[in-house]
Amino acid sequence: MRRAVTVALFLAAGSALAQHQPYAGQQEREIKALSPDQTKQYLSGAGMGYATPAELNRFPGPMHVLELADKLGLTPEQRTTTGLLMNAHKAQARAIGAKRVESERAIEMLFRSGTVDKAVLAERVQEAANLEGEYRLTHLETHRRMRALLSDDQVASYVRLRGYEGTAAASHEGRHH
Repeated sequence: MRRAVTVALFLAAGSALAQHQPYAGQQEREIKALSPDQTKQYLSGAGMGYATPAELNRFPGPMHVLELADKLGLTPEQRTTTGLLMNAHKAQARAIGAKRVESERAIEMLFRSGTVDKAVLAERVQEAANLEGEYRLTHLETHRRMRALLSDDQVASYVRLRGYEGTAAASHEGRHH
């Protein structure tokens, strides 16, 4: 009985210790700073929440506008222009996303080498930060451009259809940017 209690306490302590190690398991990642899902999202040009300030302040994204095209009453010209905007954006976001992933790979390789020069590290980190900013900017800029293609009524419908009524997004009724 005493041995069973000792084993149970040992297992509980080991489990508690593992819970306090936030990076446990991440050592097997190809790029330690990015999960496989994050890498996949960057490479696909996914939004990843980067355009949230636009989306929640009445600046719709083209993908969701196209999903709601019938309910928003998009004209054929609006559908075409929105499709072109989305395709151009996705191509740009994928290109920047690929560079972003490679920038993290460069940092990873620097540390794997075992020799980390301060100046080289600063350069690699700055590059990664700049690419993250570019990635976010392309998403926000696309929402800004999308807003200019819609009427105020279409934006109001979008806000309602996306479930943002009663939020700050709904409070800018009639405001066109």
